[in-house]
Amino acid sequence: MRGVTPDRRVVVTGRGLLCSLGDDAGAVHRGLCEGRNGFGSIEGFDAAPLARPEGGEVRGFDPKQYLGQKNMRPLDRTARLAVTAAHLALTDGGWTAEARSTNEVGLVLGTMYGSVRTIAEFDRRAVEAGPFYASPLDFANTVINAAAGQTAIWHGLRGLNTTVATGQTSGLRAIAYAAGLIQSGRADVLLAGGVEELCLESFISMERAGLVVSREAPLPIPFGASRGGFLLGEGAALLVLEGADVAARRAAPVLAEVRGYGVSFDPRQGRDEGFASQATERAVSSALLGAGLGPEEISGLSASANGGPHDDLEALGLARALGSRAGALPITAIKGCLGETLGADGGLQAVVALESLRTGELPGIRGFDRTAAEFPFPRASQGPSRLAGSSLLLHSQGRDGQRCAVVISKPS
Repeated sequence: MRGVTPDRRVVVTGRGLLCSLGDDAGAVHRGLCEGRNGFGSIEGFDAAPLARPEGGEVRGFDPKQYLGQKNMRPLDRTARLAVTAAHLALTDGGWTAEARSTNEVGLVLGTMYGSVRTIAEFDRRAVEAGPFYASPLDFANTVINAAAGQTAIWHGLRGLNTTVATGQTSGLRAIAYAAGLIQSGRADVLLAGGVEELCLESFISMERAGLVVSREAPLPIPFGASRGGFLLGEGAALLVLEGADVAARRAAPVLAEVRGYGVSFDPRQGRDEGFASQATERAVSSALLGAGLGPEEISGLSASANGGPHDDLEALGLARALGSRAGALPITAIKGCLGETLGADGGLQAVVALESLRTGELPGIRGFDRTAAEFPFPRASQGPSRLAGSSLLLHSQGRDGQRCAVVISKPS
């Protein structure tokens, strides 16, 4: 699967996000540059069973503040996050309800678990109280594409509706897939990104796998020498992608261009360093080839490192793909501040990348504690870095072997 070719340019005209640092792209970017994190004690559910009941929660989230006093009962938390992020992105991109009524706007939404809390609650109630007490409203949200369907219904999105579930790469993979659809002419306008809720079920699964940082350890440090695991986060982030010809016809301001993408798979799922680095190299090389760019034309990196055991594999793979250029590139890993947001991460990476291109400043890596001699990216630092060029490389990897890379550039 190879990325965007020059046949039809794919541009970004809007963005919307919700995360533990807020709902404003500029403010979130500034917070990341300042090294602020969104971690705190979990308030949305009973976290007593957890060894470390902390995470990157979207606290005080009330969708009615964004969507008005409408009936929210059919929407669970995952859908509410997705519907709200879509509202913010569509508003930012100028896609009013009237415009959507006469144009096919679609949605490609990435998620790892979907509405897993709703699924677990539906099953639990049916088992403990009996089938008669299972909620029909909950049943509608027990499929992984429920959030995408609810978002389309809420906003009148009449175009294609696709859910991408490729683990931790789901959000970035959704953007890559949407870009390919637009480039090939199979769609004109798509919302693309990811969503994930913070819930007991996903947290317990990560704890049992030994991936969550212990109570005694410091906060997660992506790529850190002293890293000991990650904390989970939640959120939603969507881009408005459209063909450059469509954006030009409606005189829409262009925020960036999706230049290329690449995807690959590590069949050893991180158990073999060579296979892991080759998978990353293939994804990055495909993204650069699709973009028509060489490594020397990339000005910064956004990585998916989260403080877990596979961070070094990502660094090695990126360095292998970029060669000597790796030594000159600044790098960020936003999960050190927002947590491991699973399917939402790719969208969050993309929105932060847009702000980085706009401001010329790439956030650092909170708590980074490795020397240049130990790490293939000597420009990595805790503080922000100035960007000298116009293109950023975004990379996402999953524990299941998935890889995805996307190149985003300033509008030409």
